[in-house]
Amino acid sequence: VDISRPSANTAERKERGNILVAITANDQIWIDKRRVDVRAVRANIERLKAENPEGSVVIQADKESKNGLLVQVMDQARLAGVSNISIAAVKN
Repeated sequence: VDISRPSANTAERKERGNILVAITANDQIWIDKRRVDVRAVRANIERLKAENPEGSVVIQADKESKNGLLVQVMDQARLAGVSNISIAAVKN
């Protein structure tokens, strides 16, 4: 999935083993190489969290995607029991 991430001066590199969620410029959500509806985000994250209980969620949101969708995805991740959620950015 091609994502144009926003840049940030404080971006940090995270270790592998995270649950990756991508939001494309046209507001498609991708988890585990599959396109999913926003209503299925929680179930998908719960499944991946069961496989990797220590994994955090990293959301790769295209800078052209809607902020409201990003908030919905973050809410679904929290409802799935994940408290460590970060948003991927490119370091300037």
